[in-house]
Amino acid sequence: MVIENHKKPVKYVDKVEKGYSRTDLAANRLIELILEKDFQPGDKLPNEYELAALLGIGRSAVREAIRQLVSRNILKVRQGAGTFVAQKTGIPEDPLGLTFIGHDPGLALELSDVRMLIEPAAAELAAINATDEQIDRMVELCGEIGRLVTEGKSYVSADLEIHRYIGECCGNSILRNLMFILSDASKIAIEVSKDRFRGVAHMEHEKLVQAIRRRDSVGARYAMISHLNNSRQHFAEQKENPQSQ
Repeated sequence: MVIENHKKPVKYVDKVEKGYSRTDLAANRLIELILEKDFQPGDKLPNEYELAALLGIGRSAVREAIRQLVSRNILKVRQGAGTFVAQKTGIPEDPLGLTFIGHDPGLALELSDVRMLIEPAAAELAAINATDEQIDRMVELCGEIGRLVTEGKSYVSADLEIHRYIGECCGNSILRNLMFILSDASKIAIEVSKDRFRGVAHMEHEKLVQAIRRRDSVGARYAMISHLNNSRQHFAEQKENPQSQ
């Protein structure tokens, strides 16, 4: 996206407001520009010189603002290519600390409980709001899980992708972002359960996708609940009887 014919910088308060640093205010200016010009995830921003002129601030302030927005996962800097709007805009990497859950069934159970609150709602909405093309993509992902399971290969990436994609298709941007935040949950469930549900992974995802394909929102919700409950029940049993691990 190229910004052209701007005769004046975007509106901004020049004085440092109480409680905000100059870097904070410069970052807010840059966010205003991104929103005003409707930059989308993956879009490239103007270069440092152009941003300084557009925002009416110095290049050093632009650099600091970019650093702050990179840390907030709003922007992504690619060496030699430029600055881009992040794909998962504003969602920090691993905000729930999922990386450190390890093989603790108690924490895995807590994660499962959160998934049970969020993912069935996403599946229900996806059955209502997903386009035919998006549903076709879900069918492809489901087929990929089946192929990998049959071939005895890891299906973790495909499993993560189909859950993430259901969130992408649900039609609710907040719920979509929550699904992105939980994007590693499938991997954790597979690892902590030692992949004991491999045999039913394709069948369960197929039931879920077919319900979405039929536009059966209630069926999609309960297909997701049934799918998630398998690993949840396993984690509950492990928590109660650690020796069974």
